[in-house]
Amino acid sequence: MYNIGDTFSGMEVDPGTNLLIAGPPMTGKRNLAFDILASGGRTGDGAIVVTTKDNGEQVLTEYESRLDGSTPAVGVVDCVSKQRGMTPRRVDGVEYTSSPVDMTGIGIQLSENLQRFYDAGVRTNRILFNSLSTLLMYSNLQTVFRFLHVFTGRVQSAEALGLFVIDSTAHDDKTMSTLRQLFDGEIAVREAEKNRSEARIKGVGPTSDWRPL
Repeated sequence: MYNIGDTFSGMEVDPGTNLLIAGPPMTGKRNLAFDILASGGRTGDGAIVVTTKDNGEQVLTEYESRLDGSTPAVGVVDCVSKQRGMTPRRVDGVEYTSSPVDMTGIGIQLSENLQRFYDAGVRTNRILFNSLSTLLMYSNLQTVFRFLHVFTGRVQSAEALGLFVIDSTAHDDKTMSTLRQLFDGEIAVREAEKNRSEARIKGVGPTSDWRPL
């Protein structure tokens, strides 16, 4: 079982679960996703981050800063730097694809990281994809759906926990409804009073109450 971090203390989901983390911009979706990722890292879970927004070195540094000194297996798939014309320096734990729409490359890097972790004796992994909205900027819904069908299936077969961040306000209802078919459940994030945000889980077990972030 995988716990869902401090925000949802005491809540667990089965291995192979894929969760969509959806909400408006600037409501803390990304921060929540990293908290869930790091809550596993502190107990020895491997972590794989596919980043289509921030460069890999930045993501690696941020993730490691949340681990309280523990050193679990980690792999970052940077889909940003080469697209921006950068020649990134070699960083342990970071691999690169040509762009966010290099879906073949993303899939290969996912498999290679999972194999690397398995060879190192790591059997429980958390996988974060931030963000699906970037994919949808560069590709059509049908292509993204097919890619995610394979990707979420890989998460399931590896008995990992998959976390997929999306800006729900950037896409129409049809797009959101289509993508939701791929996920076991959803963490909905919304803006609350006094510039705070709150979140709840639905679709896996009973729907939780809204909890502050």
